[in-house]
Amino acid sequence: MAITSANQLELLQTAEAVAREKMIDPALVIEAMEESLARAAKSRYGAEMDIRVSIDRKTGKATFTRVRTVIDPETEELENYQAQMTPEQAKQYLDDPKPGDVIVDEVPPVEMGRIAAQSAKQVILQKVREAERDRQYEEFKDRVGTIINAVVKREEYGNVIVDLQGHGEGVLRRNEKIGRESYRPNDRIRCYIKDVRREARGPQIFLSRTAPEFMAELFKMEVPEIYDGIIEIKAVARDPGSRAKIAVISYDNSIDPVGACVGMRGSRVQAVVNELQGEKIDIIPWNEDAPTFLVNALQPAEVTKVVLDEEAERIEVVVPEEQLSLAIGRRGQNVRLASQLTGLDIDIMTEEEESARRQAEFEERTKLFVDTLDLDEFFAQLLVSEGFTSLEEVAYVELDELLVIDGVDEDTANELQARARDYIDAQNKKALENARELGAEDSLIEFEGLTPQMVEALAKDDVKTLEDFATCADWELAGGWTTDGGERVKDDGILEPFDVSLEEAQHMIMTARILLGWVDPADLESEEDEVEGTETEEAEA
Repeated sequence: MAITSANQLELLQTAEAVAREKMIDPALVIEAMEESLARAAKSRYGAEMDIRVSIDRKTGKATFTRVRTVIDPETEELENYQAQMTPEQAKQYLDDPKPGDVIVDEVPPVEMGRIAAQSAKQVILQKVREAERDRQYEEFKDRVGTIINAVVKREEYGNVIVDLQGHGEGVLRRNEKIGRESYRPNDRIRCYIKDVRREARGPQIFLSRTAPEFMAELFKMEVPEIYDGIIEIKAVARDPGSRAKIAVISYDNSIDPVGACVGMRGSRVQAVVNELQGEKIDIIPWNEDAPTFLVNALQPAEVTKVVLDEEAERIEVVVPEEQLSLAIGRRGQNVRLASQLTGLDIDIMTEEEESARRQAEFEERTKLFVDTLDLDEFFAQLLVSEGFTSLEEVAYVELDELLVIDGVDEDTANELQARARDYIDAQNKKALENARELGAEDSLIEFEGLTPQMVEALAKDDVKTLEDFATCADWELAGGWTTDGGERVKDDGILEPFDVSLEEAQHMIMTARILLGWVDPADLESEEDEVEGTETEEAEA
């Protein structure tokens, strides 16, 4: 095919048609055509030549030119005679050539054979495809977190490919579909735009119907008070297609957040339920008090008592025997959703189980005081009943706190504390001997903040020097929680039995590093000042 014989206006018409179909700038299509023609020309004139093509945007005429650059022979070597020339050679084209000058010659258009034409077509298609993907990315990147109406086009390996109102394609992956749903071509569905990524191939717009945010956006569409900001959705937990819990709060005391979300005769919540294939939804009031919020989240079960462990983000819930199955739910669904909603790990037990546990703790502490303080059982029970849980509490509590116990005078209180301190001293001595036998060095033993029992525990875990201690992570000492396969897993800390918190572990580790000269205290102070300054600026903003 000869370019000279082609209808020049046809190039512009083709560019306009492609741009209109793909919703991209016609200039991008013309640039793709110019590049494809330049590649075809290089195959004719030689790959060493710098051939460029320019298509007139009004007439469609394609101009082929060869570009050569003037080099500096003192610093560069002439490597490509087709694309470079020396200043001396350039004098036949320019009066005063200098390095960096460009000489442009027009060359005859090329005859394109079948292979060259096919190659040019592939270049155009590739460039158009890239421009189309760029356009899709730019159009949808700021729409993440919104709902879009889509039309099903086809299904590929369980993933549903949808048309986004003619503006591109999105993918609803198998794990983002509600379990019971099946789609046919041309079905209309609503989806949540979960992510938009710039990808070289494949889908760029990722959709979801199982995301908790999808439910929140549906309520926002159905409940004007949420849209206006009067009611806020604080948390959503879903078992897609089966059951969900949503926590709401009202910033207007005259508006009931639960009632507003339910609507007249359940009309508002029913619209969301219908969209989600009958997914049952519990709407509960949010509360900043974690135990109160949890009691609400476990509805419809009735809760007798809750005990919160804020550091471990765990909570114990006590329910009547007849409420246990309701609180746990079918296959643990109710407690699982409540846990997701509150962000707490929940242990549910009956009143009988809780009573048995409390009795076991009472007996264990009673036995501790009987064995270590040489008390009779009645007196030991009296101490436990008054709230004493450890020998340290008995040994170092203010004397007045012992004197309030019935039958305890000053002499008895002093004797109790003397026995407790003697026992603790003996245990400390034994722990210290064990630690030394295990190889614990004086640098660790003498470190402030560590008890002999702590040093013994560290030595058993092969932490025997201050250097070893300084290299520990805070969670290795205090323990913590990690997520493995969606399940929260407990990591036991070396010093966790001694109730060392993460903050205390961090402080001890940093102190050890300062003592060893690994960290300059001045650097720490400057970092703390920067953090405090940033927090102040954010608060003021």
